[in-house]
Amino acid sequence: MRFTFLLVASFTLASLAYQPASAQRVKSAAFNYLPETRTDRYNQRVNRKTLPLPDGGFLILAHQTADQYAVERYDADLKRRWSTALPLGAGEVVDGFGQSSEQATVVVYQNTAGTQRLVAYTLSLADGRKSPAQKLVEANARDRRPGVAFSPDGSRLVAWRYLTQSNQIKAISASVYDEKLQKLKDRSYDFHDQGDFFSVTVHVGNDGTQFVTLAGDQMKKLSVRRYRNDSPDVKVMSVSVGGTFGGKVVNIFDSRFVLRPDNTLYAAAICNERATGLYHSLKLVKFDFAGESDMKFAPEVLLAADYLAEVNKAVGGTPAKRLEDVYLTDVLLTDDKQVVVLAEKKYEEGGEGSPGHTRELHLFGYNEFLTPSWRSIVAKDQVAPAADGYSSIGYRAAIFGSEVQLLTWEKIKGKSDLYLRRLNVPTGVVSEPKGLGLNVAADQNLAYVKDFTAWLDPKTIIGVSRPSKKSAALMLNKIALK
Repeated sequence: MRFTFLLVASFTLASLAYQPASAQRVKSAAFNYLPETRTDRYNQRVNRKTLPLPDGGFLILAHQTADQYAVERYDADLKRRWSTALPLGAGEVVDGFGQSSEQATVVVYQNTAGTQRLVAYTLSLADGRKSPAQKLVEANARDRRPGVAFSPDGSRLVAWRYLTQSNQIKAISASVYDEKLQKLKDRSYDFHDQGDFFSVTVHVGNDGTQFVTLAGDQMKKLSVRRYRNDSPDVKVMSVSVGGTFGGKVVNIFDSRFVLRPDNTLYAAAICNERATGLYHSLKLVKFDFAGESDMKFAPEVLLAADYLAEVNKAVGGTPAKRLEDVYLTDVLLTDDKQVVVLAEKKYEEGGEGSPGHTRELHLFGYNEFLTPSWRSIVAKDQVAPAADGYSSIGYRAAIFGSEVQLLTWEKIKGKSDLYLRRLNVPTGVVSEPKGLGLNVAADQNLAYVKDFTAWLDPKTIIGVSRPSKKSAALMLNKIALK
């Protein structure tokens, strides 16, 4: 099924209670959209398809037909400046979408004739002119799927393939490119010292430095290895976050690493008890490769009975007997180096093919010295059809100064809408949800596509939704906040 967007602006936010804002229609434009079909509906390769530009405009990666995407640029007045088609052949999937100061880059995964490849196209921001496809990395069909990552400013990317033995990762072969897709460095990262149970991810800095992050040592240790392009030396930092506590073996259950533009790197980990699966604690570590080349380890936040009682009080209803299905989703940093770690409850109701659910948000605040300063639970209850996975539910977050804005699609007091909450980072106070007055459809058809949600500035949000009327048309909304 194909949908049509209407480009709409702008809405004004009203009081703390639900009160739809008055809307003034500024411009509209037709926009084709075809929902994507993915083998793994719950792990998207590209989950941000609207990218803000410095001039107030934005780029969109649109799935227009079964075998074609398009990259389109809109200006601050919502006029489409250019649209460039990106045809896809059999076995091709979009795996990456990034943007630097001069161009956009789209990475395409190919799996044909027994070979896996990642190829990339660049598109000029000025006129949308597309480069020929350039191969980034190649692997055998039996190998693990290759990966790619962009630097924070989009000026560098790293593509890699896994080298395995008996299905265990033993090394990674990677190539680093600049924004013009000129190769800067080939690298190999060796993991023969890691045993058979670890998790690894590759990040790249704005200067091309690579950071290989690991949850290893039988899932007890967080490590970062730094590889510079101008030196063979490898800088390693690691810290144990699991171990044996009170006679109980504690492992890393979930971890998230976030690389900052200054090459500092933050790692958060939820640890649980190996024998029972009970949640034990939240750990946060700062790996400072930019300044003092050292680590800072935050005091742990226990996720035991006292914390479960706080969650049950905030959520209401039948009290949960244990924390379950809570996963790390974001690590945000303010200009004052205060940190907010976000986690969310995500689960399927009854196995494969059943609806997806996302429930309460777990927020943890730290001051600039990584001392825990507050924690908060935001109650919500979102459901999406199995075909949508989590692409319409969950949340989007953006940080401006000392405030985090949280946007969700929910039905509150009978009103299905996009809702905005504001988190004051120094205090941990979260405002009541404000409806944006979009009256989002509440049926089982496509109603909100979270992938297109983006902030152009602190007071302007782009979001895609379908109004609660008998129509298949979606709207790309430009929303102005008071």
